[in-house]
Amino acid sequence: MAKPSKSEFFQKTSIRYTIFVYFTVSALVMILLIGMSLYGRLAEQFLAVIREENQAAISQINQSVDSYLRTVMKLSDSLYYGVIKNADFSQEGETVNSKVTLLYDNNKDSVANIALLSKKGELLSAVPAARLKTGMDVTGEEWFKNTLDHPENLHFSMPHVQYIFDNSENQYRWVISLSRAVEITQGTSTDQGVLLIDIAYGSLQQLLDNVAMGNEGYLYLANSDGELIYHPKIQLIDAGLAQENTQTIQKFQDGNEQETFQGKKRDVVVKSVGYTGWKLVGVTPEQGFSLNHLKTRLFMVFVAAFFLFLLALINSYISSRITAPIQELEKSVNALEEGALDTEVYIGGSYEIQHLGRSIGDMAKRIQTLMEDIVAEHESKRKSEFDTLQSQINPHFLYNTLDIIVWMVENEQKQEAVKVVTALARFFRISLSRGKSIIPVKDELEHVRNYLMIQQMRFKNKFVYQIEAEPEVLSLASLKLMLQPLVENAIYHGMEFMDGDGEIVVKAWRQEGNLRFTIADNGLGMTAEQAAGLLTGRTHGSSRRGSGIGVKNVNERIRLYFGEEYGLVIWSEPDEGTKVEICLPAVPFEKLAEEDKP
Repeated sequence: MAKPSKSEFFQKTSIRYTIFVYFTVSALVMILLIGMSLYGRLAEQFLAVIREENQAAISQINQSVDSYLRTVMKLSDSLYYGVIKNADFSQEGETVNSKVTLLYDNNKDSVANIALLSKKGELLSAVPAARLKTGMDVTGEEWFKNTLDHPENLHFSMPHVQYIFDNSENQYRWVISLSRAVEITQGTSTDQGVLLIDIAYGSLQQLLDNVAMGNEGYLYLANSDGELIYHPKIQLIDAGLAQENTQTIQKFQDGNEQETFQGKKRDVVVKSVGYTGWKLVGVTPEQGFSLNHLKTRLFMVFVAAFFLFLLALINSYISSRITAPIQELEKSVNALEEGALDTEVYIGGSYEIQHLGRSIGDMAKRIQTLMEDIVAEHESKRKSEFDTLQSQINPHFLYNTLDIIVWMVENEQKQEAVKVVTALARFFRISLSRGKSIIPVKDELEHVRNYLMIQQMRFKNKFVYQIEAEPEVLSLASLKLMLQPLVENAIYHGMEFMDGDGEIVVKAWRQEGNLRFTIADNGLGMTAEQAAGLLTGRTHGSSRRGSGIGVKNVNERIRLYFGEEYGLVIWSEPDEGTKVEICLPAVPFEKLAEEDKP
């Protein structure tokens, strides 16, 4: 019986078997030769990589701790310069306490107590603690004396159990105390006092827990005298069951050093923490630098790259015979990827390639059919989701407006109530818009103008408003009920607690092919975290009205209708006001009006 020719062998043999026979034998030989030569070099490189990673990890944790402490220091500045320094404690005790409570509520995840003490040790304000423990004389405490003796500094204590305040909830909490001297005004006289902020030790501990420093490495935090503030084995160290070389703090400067402790070599990274004089120390034992999974990955990458290069020279003929049908099939697949689903798929080569070609051809036809179904279904779903989001706006505003009308009628302000009802009618005429979701910019601005007229009548002398728009943008397309929820937030969250002189400015203009709106107020403002939370619906404002859902709703509606590249951006600073910018595509209303059918 005649043996099959070489050509017939390639036609009948599967691609899997061919690659396995030729490439596996060559690969095994190359791996043995190259692996031995690269192992030693990779071990040295891995050691350098681990050290760089440890230094990067220490720097990152140092930034986190420094940022955490600076946040508490900023809270201290806000309490002193924003509340205490401007208050007369002979008249404004309750006002000061409410402001301190507000600042505490905004920082209670990291702060356990805030207290203001007079020079004589009297408790002037405390949140959430109610009073000092019976018999507690803080004037005899070392930290109290040291704070008054050095009024120019902020003082951080070592971790300790809170023992000053008589509050069962905080009685056994571990804290780090920040204290500073402040100036207290009582009537016509001023005197020194002490502002005390107890930092929750657990919130600092969370930043440092589970930080890996190579294999078997760890991280600890100590002050400049070598006293431990945090250590993963601090309980064992306190019990005398473990030891730590805290003299490293005094011996080493910031950077990477090697030392021997308890007969074992280890790598040490030291980094100072900002204002406090604390130092982060990362420790990695020598055995922690052994090659691990990262070594294996690097080893395989280098081996595979060199191995493939040699195999390309040795097996070029074999590869060409095997890959020629695959390349033809790839051309067909590339055409399918570009969207030409009616392309004729190549069918040739070995059995597996032929079967794959036929399968891809059948799959392309099915994909074409499924894509048509998915597009229709997605359009229907998008319309349904958009209508659902939009429907959340009207009940929210109607409730607030009816509340205004009821209030005016109860206070016998009938003429004003008539004006509000008239404005409400105009407001809902635009709101309905024959069921359409897209309206001209001029109608959206008229819509918000009616809303502001209603709210200005409700909050007499609270604020003024101004609406500015470039003439060329009035005929552009705008999303219906987009500005009103944002103006509502500006009023209820920004103006409600102001004594007057509030201002809301609404602007519309065109810029670089986009339609932009801004809603700016000079209200109470908010932190960057609170502003970001408005877009996710997680922020709980301090106002008794509104929920913040309107802002999230507007942002989702814009992105759902126009795309992810459009939506809201919020800028705000506490006591500086808030500015919300909306970005939409600058499209004429007539162009979208036909598509937006109810």
